Parts: sequence; structure tokens; C-alpha cells
Amino acid sequence: MVTSPELDRTTVLREESTAAGHLARICFKTGPPVLTGVELEWTVHDAADPARPVDRERLRAALGPHSPVTLDDTSPAAPLRHGSSVTVEPGGQVEVSTPPRPSVAALIQATEADIAEVGALLDRAGLMLGSTGIDPWRPPRPVVETPRYRAMRCVFDRRGPAGRTMMYSTAGLQVCLDVGEPAELADRWAAVHAVGPPLVAAFATADRHAGRRTRWASARMAAWLSIDPARTGPVWSPYRPDEDPVAAWTRYVLAAPLLCLRHDGPDWTPPPGVTFADWLHGALPRPPTTDDLDYHVSTLFPPVRPRGYLEVRYLDAQPGRDWTLPLAVLTALLRGPETARAARAIATPVADRWHAAARYGLADPPLAAAAAALLDLALTALPELDLPAGMHDETSRGIRRRRTAAERGHR
Repeated sequence: MVTSPELDRTTVLREESTAAGHLARICFKTGPPVLTGVELEWTVHDAADPARPVDRERLRAALGPHSPVTLDDTSPAAPLRHGSSVTVEPGGQVEVSTPPRPSVAALIQATEADIAEVGALLDRAGLMLGSTGIDPWRPPRPVVETPRYRAMRCVFDRRGPAGRTMMYSTAGLQVCLDVGEPAELADRWAAVHAVGPPLVAAFATADRHAGRRTRWASARMAAWLSIDPARTGPVWSPYRPDEDPVAAWTRYVLAAPLLCLRHDGPDWTPPPGVTFADWLHGALPRPPTTDDLDYHVSTLFPPVRPRGYLEVRYLDAQPGRDWTLPLAVLTALLRGPETARAARAIATPVADRWHAAARYGLADPPLAAAAAALLDLALTALPELDLPAGMHDETSRGIRRRRTAAERGHR
């Protein structure tokens, strides 16, 4: 793996090799796979009329001291009681991001408490959390405006409406897993990508948007995949299965067009088509810094994004407590090297079927068969998570329900 000495945030970058070393250091922090975290997004609705728009001020008042500074620049942005931070996405979606924890059971218990706290704040304001991966009642509509979000909208609009749908209407579940030891990295990286399409199919919840059926199992994933493959497509490919993860990610980052060009003014829209590699080679008036590279990475949204850990971004928001099921499945599948390799072997034949997973879900027989086999493997590995008996039984029942649905799709 490429390594580099730590660079100051203001260090000027002029060569791709220096940028590559920085990316290896900040994006792939290897070590024992111990910690797990989650980030949960929900659309937010008026409890009496879910189709009614919810404006920025109503969200700010509901969240109070937990409001992010994008809603209130004087807010303390206080964490929730169990340490989760609260952010609000461009369409008013609320996101709860947990601290990583070494115990999946402790993560679930703490996150449930923080979800309950957010739910109570919203309930007192006559609001409620959504339960699907895309807004089933309302069309896309901006709620939070910042220079970053305006630049995103401008760039995405060049390719069509999918960017606005993603920004203003979608809600996802992100599972954050350790990179693992250096010797395990390639298998974990490949496995977490390969299982993506069958798990998208197994946990799709986004088939209805803006009051009508979409004809997609996951219209949320469809929106992401339609934005720009240089920014939202997968980094790992079954057609390059053994490519070094750091090299693949470096190539992806440098080839991606800029989404935002930060400065003191309100318009951060970059010149069309300028990639970070172009910037390194002098395409803009000033050279980039390591801080610019870090920010550029934050504007890339592949299904799996390395951020020191592996941020799994391909799952739809789940109803109620069902968010714990894909968390348990992914954690179990990546629990050890042998299970990760087995998961990769099961999923590799369908690892390129991202669009089919979004379109058909478990109605696609190859995806359904792979999903059923992966869920069986997760059930076998589930005891390794050391969940309390009641939590283990509840999780097993939930996974078995999804496994039954996958088996029906396979038939």
C-alpha cells in the first residue's frame, strides 16, 4: 500500500503521486476490524398531512440546540444524549450519525435511544420521520440552501433531474465498517462491493415517490446511479476484481470532475468538466491543497466510500427498527476473513447488477438467489456478533423474513 508522511492541510499539491499518498493515508486506515457505526437518514413529514411541505424554520425550531449550523449558524449543534450528531440534508431530511462502537449490541441500543430522542423532538412539533428510501408523497423541493448545495444542484442539473431527486427526496442507511488489516483489505473491499446489488434488492424500500409508483424497487438507488458514474458509480468492479483498492480509489478521485470550488463568494460552481487531476496539472488559477483534496473526496458518492473506514452507502432507509437488519447482515458477513471471502464468492456473479437491483429488486431471479444465500450466510455468522439473546432472536427473525422474500423471488 502507498503511504505518505502526514501533510499539513495547507500543503500545496502539484503531483499525482503526492495526492495518492495522502489519499492512502486518510482513506484506508488499516487495523483490526473492531468498530462499527451507522448513519441514518429520514425524510421528515407533517404528522397530520405527510404531503405538506416542511420548511427550514419549522425544522430548526423542532431540533432546537441539536440543529446543525446549516439551519442556524448560532446553534451549538449539541449531540444527542448517546453521542450521535444531527444534520439536515438539502431537502430537509434529518440524519443521525453515531460514534463508532466496538459492540454491535451497544451500537443498536445507543442508536435506538438517539432515534427516540429525535423522534420525540419532532413529535412535539407535529412532525414525524419517514420510513422509506424516497419521499412517497412530495416532489423534490429545496429546504436548506448553502453555497455547496447550490453548486451541487447546478452541476447535477447539467445531466438531468436525478440530482435534484437525490438531494431533496432520498433517505439512506449507511453502515460504517473498519477497513481491516492490510492482508484483509482487498477481500473486504471486494466483498463489501460485491454484496451491494443483492443487498440493495433485499432491502429496497423506495418504490413510491411523489404520490405515485415509480416502477423501480429502489428509486433512491436509481437516482444515485443516474447522476454521474464518475461520481456515484462503484469503485470496485468484478471486471477488475484484483485491482489494488488504494490504486482504484486514487484513480477514481483524480478522474472525478470538481463539484464545488470554494471561495468567499456565494457561487461555488466549478468550470464544467475540470477534474481534480486537471487542477493538479494547472487547469485553475491556483494549485490545490490537501484541504481541497479532502473536500473533493467529500463530494464523491460511490456505493462504498473509503473515509479511513468503509462507508457503505447503497442501502435504502428502513421502516422502524428494521435498520438493524442490514447493519447485522453486513457486520456478520464482514466479521472474519473466511466469511468475507464466502460472501464475495456468492455475490460476484451478480456484482455488476446495480441497475437491475434498483429496477427489479428481488423480482430479479439471480439477485434473489444471491440475496437468499447471503442472508443464510449472515444467519450462520450472526452468533459471532454476541448479541443479547432477545436482540439476537429479533434480528434472526427479521433476517429470516427477508430470506423468505428472497427465496420467493428466486422461484
